Amino acid sequence: MLELKTRAQVEQLYFSIIREINFTINRTKHAPEELRQLSSLLPDKYFCNFSLFQSLPDSWAIDQVFPIIPIHRLDEKPERTATLQDITCDSDGKIASYTAQGGFHQSFIPVHSLKKNESYYIGVFLVGAYQEILGDLHNLFGDTNVVHVVTDENTGYKIEQVIDGETVAEVLEYAQYNAKKLVRTVETWVMSSVKKGQISVEEGKEFLSNYRSGLYGYTYLE
Repeated sequence: MLELKTRAQVEQLYFSIIREINFTINRTKHAPEELRQLSSLLPDKYFCNFSLFQSLPDSWAIDQVFPIIPIHRLDEKPERTATLQDITCDSDGKIASYTAQGGFHQSFIPVHSLKKNESYYIGVFLVGAYQEILGDLHNLFGDTNVVHVVTDENTGYKIEQVIDGETVAEVLEYAQYNAKKLVRTVETWVMSSVKKGQISVEEGKEFLSNYRSGLYGYTYLE
């Protein structure tokens, strides 16, 4: 029986070998088809700033397949493959199937390599209001920011309205937690901690500032 550490080393070696083979195959004109399928074994996990259960519930519930593509760096050929994961704690919080050429489905999406300190944008299409209505507060992730865009003859498009998504405080209200009471409770704790010498005044102010910022901020990463 393999120890956990040994198994991890074997898996690391296994995938390293497959990556090297795949790297060579991608630069070979007449590689065997069975070797070209190795890329399906090597998808990265791209964690995206959304909740599958809030924004794409049918992807999880009935295996609905939505068109998904990168929406920038379109002049660059995607050189990697990935599966898209959300930021909930649920193991089901991932998109399992993607559209492919010829009306087929595949278990990964072609993507570009991520660049340090640069956001990477991926669009999910044919979603509509139906998914928004079905979406729930799994892990207390609320409604997302919404932008209403209309076509314009001169500029091609025009942003008509921007609607902010729900804050942490608004979502907690659904669970019967009052944001003002939460702040007062934390303020009382901070004042008590300062008096006891457990934290400094500056640390207390910083803690309260961060707490208020998080409480009245977006439920997703900002």
